[in-house]
Amino acid sequence: MQATEQGTREANRRRYQVVPRTLIFLTSTNPHSGGREVLLIKGAPTKRLWAGKYNGLGGHVEVDEDILAAAVRELAEETGLTEVMLSLRGVVNIDTGSDSDGARPGVLMFVFSGESNKRSVQSTMEGQPEWIPLANLADYPLLDDLYALIPRVLSSEALFFGHYHPAPDGSLVYHFTP
Repeated sequence: MQATEQGTREANRRRYQVVPRTLIFLTSTNPHSGGREVLLIKGAPTKRLWAGKYNGLGGHVEVDEDILAAAVRELAEETGLTEVMLSLRGVVNIDTGSDSDGARPGVLMFVFSGESNKRSVQSTMEGQPEWIPLANLADYPLLDDLYALIPRVLSSEALFFGHYHPAPDGSLVYHFTP
């Protein structure tokens, strides 16, 4: 099939289109406490979105890379960690609602997990990566969906699927299926 036969160049802007993104959660055992921790990034105070809040690592997929390559690149850019084996844990479709011109853009988020023995991480303009004890996640200002997302990502169950859609007040409603 040719690139032009993929049906993406049609004039119908009402067709649902998505931006691919990656989201990564690494775990590690704290050598001092023995407790399990997850690596999150605290948004820099200068960020337009989620400043001061904790999120997973990751970002946009570049046009010349596959989803896994994007996750590996984002992980290295945001933490300095390389050579981490990542596993796809879930896919989340995020409906962002309609634009003023009737287009309906969205996000297709590929969620990965991995284990790291290396705990030294670097800061970037995005923010400061921090190892957070899993037992204390409720004590941190996480992005809203992470309270439901992290347990699914770190469980040993099968691949999960999620769908986020806008509520009348503009917030997102989260649905997951195992």
